[in-house]
This record gives sequence, C-alpha cells and structure tokens, in this order.
Amino acid sequence: MPEEILRPRGFRGVSANMGLKDVDDDFTTVVSEVPARSAAVFTRSRFAGPSVLLSREAAARHDARGMVVLSRNANVATGRAGAEHAEEVRGRVAAIAGVEPEQLVIGSTGVIGRPYPMDRIRAGLDGLARPLPEADYAAAAAAMMTTDTHPKYFSVPCGDAVVTGIAKGVGMMEPNMATLLTFFFTDADVPADTLDALFRRVMDRTFNALSIDTDTSTSDTAAVFANGLAGPVDPAAFEEALYACALHLVRDIASDGEGASKLIEVRVTGARDDAQAKLVGKTVVNSPLVKTAVHGGDPNWGRVAMAIGKLHEETDIEPSRVGIHFGDLEVYPEEPDDAALARAAAYLAGNEIVIRIDLGIAGGAFTVYGCDLTEEYVKLNADYTT
Repeated sequence: MPEEILRPRGFRGVSANMGLKDVDDDFTTVVSEVPARSAAVFTRSRFAGPSVLLSREAAARHDARGMVVLSRNANVATGRAGAEHAEEVRGRVAAIAGVEPEQLVIGSTGVIGRPYPMDRIRAGLDGLARPLPEADYAAAAAAMMTTDTHPKYFSVPCGDAVVTGIAKGVGMMEPNMATLLTFFFTDADVPADTLDALFRRVMDRTFNALSIDTDTSTSDTAAVFANGLAGPVDPAAFEEALYACALHLVRDIASDGEGASKLIEVRVTGARDDAQAKLVGKTVVNSPLVKTAVHGGDPNWGRVAMAIGKLHEETDIEPSRVGIHFGDLEVYPEEPDDAALARAAAYLAGNEIVIRIDLGIAGGAFTVYGCDLTEEYVKLNADYTT
C-alpha cells in the first residue's frame, strides 16, 4: 500500500508530460508560496550537467523556494545549447510560479548526451495551469522516475510541522555528495545555517551510505526547502524527523535497485573511526561476489572476508580480531558446521539481509545500504538507450 502523504503548508506544484516519455509524466515542479530557506548538495562528477551547475549557484543563496525536474533526459554533455535550455526551462517555470529563476533548483535525469526537445517542452510549459494547484507529492515522485519500478515518497511529522520527501534513482548510484534526485519539503521554521548543517549530517548518514553499483551519476541533486509556515521547531527533533524520512527513502531505493531482489544492509562496528567503518561497509556492499552470493542465497562468508581484505592500506584491521555475522548467525571466526550453514542459507533466502562486521579495533560504526546483483541488472543496462 502507498504511504500516506502528509502535506506541509504552503507548497504548490504540478506534474505533466513534456514528450520525454511516451505516456507518463516526465516533468514536475513543487514551489513554496512564500519565501523559504534551503540547503542542497550535488554530485562531484567532473561531467556534472548544466542543471547541476545552475542549481549550485541557486543553492549558494540558501533561499531556494522549490524545484523543477525533467526525467528521461539528463541534459549532460550537450554543450552550450544544453546550458541555455536548462536556463530557459528554469526561467519559464519560475515565471509560472511567480518566483525568481534563482529561487529554483533544477534537476534532470536520464540518458546522457541528448538535447532537450525544446519545441515540445515549450508547448508543454505553455499549457500548464496557472496558478499552480496544491502540490501532489506522489505525482511528483512518479514524474521523476526513470528505471524505478515505483514512486518513492514519505512523510514524517515534527511537532506542528511536516517533513515530506520524494526521491528517484535505482542505478548509476555510488553517491559522492547525496545521491540521485531527492527533495524534502517542510513548513518548519529552521534558520538557514542550522538547516544547512543538519541537512549535510543527515545526507552523510543516509544517502551517502547508499550504493547500488559503484557508479556516480552526473546529475545527483538533493535539496530541502523550509518555508516556516508551521513555526519554529526544535532543531534536534527536526533533524531526527528529516533523518527518518531520508532513511525510509534510502531503504526503498536500495530495495528497488535495478534488477534487485534483496536489500543488503551492512552494519560495521568496532572500527578505528566512523570513516573506516563506512569504507569497510561500502567495500562489502559493492563487491560483485558478495552481491551475487546474497542473490543466490549462498552462505559464502569467505566473500565478505575477501572484500574486507582488499583494504590493504587499513593495516590496523587484523583478521584475528574480526567477527562476521549473517543476521545473528556468526560465520567467522567460529567456522559454521553444516547445520549452521543451512541456517545461514535459509536466512539469505529472505528479502532483507543484514551482514554484521565487527573489526575489534575501537568504537567507530557505520551502516550502509545496497542490493544484490541479478541478471535483470545486466538486461536493463545493456538496453538502456534502445
């Protein structure tokens, strides 16, 4: 069943088809009716698209009121024309919403190297209703989809305020900032500097803890817009609400990874520090051999040990101190007997798999999220542009 959407006050928007997809909506915008505070993070790819470059400038002001997204076309590696098209789209949507162009974050996702079909987009934008209706977050999440199998959205209350998040992305995902496209809308009143700091902390614990296939997108964008209409909130409570919303979306994305059949959660403890724990977790969750073992329900714990062992520069990792569990079942250093391996295989047959690793060094800890690797992943990406 779809999650209930709680609507923060004062956001309007619309979704529509601009001719990028054959049938479904491929355009969406959500904008605050009143001035807002914002924070955002973006891909660090050297091939970042013009939408990212425009949005970075907008984000630096911390007063963005909303976003506009076009899906099925990344508008990346499209030269000067691509930059002009992104600026034109943002300007036209800003005029419809009654805001400055610099108050909109623009995102674009899909195939790289193809220009926008601007005649169709102009006609579509000209046909949008004015004024914009109340924002429909489920429709916005659906319009952003490319290879996602379902829209991703979630809401969390925070006192009198609401945090609502939407996200898309199931492939080309090894975040190096936040990841994919994800946007959060809230009527909480949060100071700009506080919002920026806590947003980055939440992104590091959620979207930066996610990986599907080790590839970083050229278009990754994450932003939060807070218009303050519900009044002030406790910053710590707001951070927890934003974290809960983001983590739900991350788990949904990992479960829906391209071709995926299982969510993999790697919990690393006992590390030198949190950074080392994250490094170990990412190395394990990104291992093709670990992914395929999980997919096949093969309790081959040696693949987890292999993945940890690749980190040859982490000289304080001593095999004699490391512990590995599949769920609650220890598989190393105590060698499992046939009965234990059978229990491990039964556990790995489930849909959500937790691999626990304790390094036995100090108190660092981090949890990462990913998915198994299936034949369907190859099929989807072998035929992506055709």
